[in-house]
Amino acid sequence: MKVAQNESIVEVKNLKMYFPITRGILRRRVGDIKAVDDVSFEIRKNETLGLVGESGCGKTTVGRCILRIYRPTSGNIIFLGQELSTLPEHRIRPLRVHMGAIFQDPYSSLNPRQIARNIVGKPFRIHHLVEKRDFNNKITELFNLVGLNPIMMTRVPHEFSGGQRQRLAIARALASSPHLLVLDEPISALDVSIQAQIINLLEELQERLGLTYLFIAHDLSVVQHISNRVAVMYLGRIVEITNSEELYSNPLHPY
Repeated sequence: MKVAQNESIVEVKNLKMYFPITRGILRRRVGDIKAVDDVSFEIRKNETLGLVGESGCGKTTVGRCILRIYRPTSGNIIFLGQELSTLPEHRIRPLRVHMGAIFQDPYSSLNPRQIARNIVGKPFRIHHLVEKRDFNNKITELFNLVGLNPIMMTRVPHEFSGGQRQRLAIARALASSPHLLVLDEPISALDVSIQAQIINLLEELQERLGLTYLFIAHDLSVVQHISNRVAVMYLGRIVEITNSEELYSNPLHPY
């Protein structure tokens, strides 16, 4: 599936995600937590959109709605021209091959009982992307792509450092050749000395593979460095969205 330059990869329109508040034995609904409340934005091809805000403002929920981990309460999510928000699960799966996710904690997001080769190759098996005879060659390519030695394929996650585990997670996300990566605080659990290496890797991969990023974070200096545009969230809403230089030279919101 090819996407023209400057075309939107994702369009989010009036997105709402409410979580019910229940009470009593019968779990009667008495209200809602408005995690995301009327959010709209778009992400263009090869762009990095930074999504920032204080803890609990709804950043991660937005990312999970785009990935359809959560089914939105209302609104539209248009991914590669397809409306995701109302699609049944069996029709979402073919579209997920075009999106990937990298989470905050690289240890908890990797199966501790699986060897690295099987972790990275999981998308190949789920989406039937490669022949069995080509499996190891493809894994070797992915290891080299993210700066890991292929000799480490048979190790389990606890035998890798934190930075290496995050490189494993990136390799897994890239296995299906996605158009979009949702990066949910991908460096906040890493040592400061490793953070710059991972950011540089993500930038190199974006340029080399033509990737599009939604970069969710609370570290404003990192977001300024990697993002083309930045959206600021506050209490479930986007209160400002502009290019990164303008945001830092003329901020319109206290955050």
